[in-house]
Amino acid sequence: MRIAMVSEHASPLAAVGGVDAGGQNVHVDSLARALARAGHEVTVHTRRDSADLPATVRTADGVTVEHLDAGPPRPLPKDELLPYVGQLSAGLAARFAADRPDVVHAHFWMSGLASLAATRGLDLPVVQTFHALGVTKRRFQGRQDSSPPVRIRMERALARDVDRVLATSTDEVSELLRIGGVRTRIAVVPSGVDVEQFNPEGPVAEKGGRPRVLSVGRLVPRKGFDTVVRALAAVPDAELVIAGGPAADGLAADEEAQRLLRLAERFGVADRVRLIGAVPRPDMPALLRSADLVVCTPWYEPFGIVPLEAMACGVPVVASAVGGFLDTVVDGATGTLVPPRRPDRLAAAMRKLLSEPFWREAYGTAGVDRARSRYSWERIAAGTLAVYDDVLGAGAPAPTGEEADELTAGTVA
Repeated sequence: MRIAMVSEHASPLAAVGGVDAGGQNVHVDSLARALARAGHEVTVHTRRDSADLPATVRTADGVTVEHLDAGPPRPLPKDELLPYVGQLSAGLAARFAADRPDVVHAHFWMSGLASLAATRGLDLPVVQTFHALGVTKRRFQGRQDSSPPVRIRMERALARDVDRVLATSTDEVSELLRIGGVRTRIAVVPSGVDVEQFNPEGPVAEKGGRPRVLSVGRLVPRKGFDTVVRALAAVPDAELVIAGGPAADGLAADEEAQRLLRLAERFGVADRVRLIGAVPRPDMPALLRSADLVVCTPWYEPFGIVPLEAMACGVPVVASAVGGFLDTVVDGATGTLVPPRRPDRLAAAMRKLLSEPFWREAYGTAGVDRARSRYSWERIAAGTLAVYDDVLGAGAPAPTGEEADELTAGTVA
């Protein structure tokens, strides 16, 4: 099968850990490689964000990454890319007309808009993975939401017009139905984890004598690192290591990093909180293995791959009972779920598990089994291919894509 993936801001070649480089980059990269290993021809189309990038890059796993001109060839925040969707769509249309794929898989809402407009008249099915929904982001971030105002309306249109929507969690299915998605066109295909890279065996990062609590993610407020810092005050002796954000030498200029360090001072735990900055992907398994607990406490999380990576390494997880965590973390079996923004409940869960090595080991063993049996990328690729096959066999009519055409023509304010 010839598969075209569109991921306008999240290149599979990007270094993970920046403001707009996280779980979507890992998802697109890992899914594309798994599909290529299964014998399919995969091309990922992404926006050129550097003048030095070649037109195409061929990865070791046989995935082709194509850089399309859409806006200035420099890094831009994803919420500033909407004016360039038309250019991206034109580039895609030219590529699809010259080298037709069997299916187009769009990642994120602006990729969906560009894909619908690019495939108009070509009778190509479009599959959509949102990775995050504007309505959810608006609910939790309110005035801090920097998304373009048109986002929610465009996502409603996409949910109706694409051939299939791949939700990454059961929680997202509910959100999609609330914005008008058609249940028969929604399938749940989660993100996954590289169980060869993330496993209990292998190097372990150095640590001191204190129990280690590890939190990993982009340094943005919604990830809830402040909740862990506050909880640490009620968890004697444990250290908190926070990995993510810029490189270690850039933390002094990072607003969120400095906010967390000031909070640690305020709660009297500054000597037990350490921010280490971005960690290269190859070094992440060793860091996870060094933890006694991995704690993930965002306010909301569409999916979230960190708990899966921790589980695959045999480390128990304490996570907020939100979004995709409700599917991946089995409360009382692979970890503990707690309400978001409740340092008291988080501290109690951390104290309990840190004091019970037997249950930490039991949770870790169950986590490995769950990650391998349900969330390997081979399994996720198989589920994705089943949706592609269904779409190609269903003969569904091409979507109208009227809203996408309006936008790419520049008529939507």
